[in-house]
Amino acid sequence: MSLSMHAASVQTFDTMLRALGNVIAKAKAQCEAKKIDPEAMTGARLYPDMFPFWRQVCLASDFAKGAASRLAGVETPSYEDKERNFEELTQRIEKTREFIKSIAADKFADASKRPITLKIGGQDVTMSGDAYLLNVATPNFYFHVTTAYDILRHNGVEVGKRDFLGRT
Repeated sequence: MSLSMHAASVQTFDTMLRALGNVIAKAKAQCEAKKIDPEAMTGARLYPDMFPFWRQVCLASDFAKGAASRLAGVETPSYEDKERNFEELTQRIEKTREFIKSIAADKFADASKRPITLKIGGQDVTMSGDAYLLNVATPNFYFHVTTAYDILRHNGVEVGKRDFLGRT
């Protein structure tokens, strides 16, 4: 049995977005329990030149919905990137999960060969769907999910590897 492009994208992104939503819930609960201003978490960064937590979540969402829609050959929905608090970020994650899961698996039938064109460094770059998924979308998605997790962990949210993997 071979791995389908649908499973490699939608199912993987959905699992990790669900886990990210659970990590956000733990961060919210910890802020409430310890009387921490939630904006201290949602605005936190690992380093001054990096995006804050809220932006990392938005970018993870963008890579998931962008990859799924490009691979399936459907229009990518545009979100405003205005989410700043835990509730809004959780809603964005759920909206993204609903969107990617709404794309029928049969739309991914030719996804590995489908040409994907992106602007990279101001230039149009075209690659096959499998190269895009493996070399662009998935690494970027995981970078932003991991960075969001790391920001919360760095700020004392009690999460571990099982939370990151969605096994709690």
